[in-house]
Amino acid sequence: MAQAAVNDPPPPGRITLDVLTVNGSGCKAGTAAVASAADNTAFTVTYSDYLAQAGGKSNPTDLRKNCQLSLAVHIPQGFTYAIASADYRGYANLADGASGLERASYYHQGQAQTTPVSHTIKGKYADNWQFTDSTPVGALVWKPCGEDRNFNINTELRVDKGTSDPNTTSFISFDSADGGVKTIYHFAWKKCP
Repeated sequence: MAQAAVNDPPPPGRITLDVLTVNGSGCKAGTAAVASAADNTAFTVTYSDYLAQAGGKSNPTDLRKNCQLSLAVHIPQGFTYAIASADYRGYANLADGASGLERASYYHQGQAQTTPVSHTIKGKYADNWQFTDSTPVGALVWKPCGEDRNFNINTELRVDKGTSDPNTTSFISFDSADGGVKTIYHFAWKKCP
């Protein structure tokens, strides 16, 4: 039964997403944008100023940045959704001995938060990065049918300078020089009874 639910096609009609609140040191006002895919299979979050750093002339508060987005997701009647997977992308420049961490979780208002999933990159590293978090079918968290519930996304970036040269700055970010890096959340759909 649960497996069949994931294979329901996306609903007809347009899905719209409104950012209700943006909180956190990693997503100051005006630096996070959300858009839905034309085929209703996903939505993207683009961050333009989300970077954690340590070492060099960094401030102690720069080593951890976080963001909580609260979204109103408007979907056609008769359907519900869960997040089947999420693709997180960014760039890191980590000195030898330093490490960077990306962590994320999400939940529907009034429901339990998904278990945060973390990914670590060890220095020396200077390149784009991408992690995909997939949710097993039996663990999908569905929005209750017929109820308006905000969808909340929590993300975090952290840098540990570790044994790296304290004069060298290491960083990890959710953005890139070309601005084309997005976090993509992939929907699973099912029809409501």
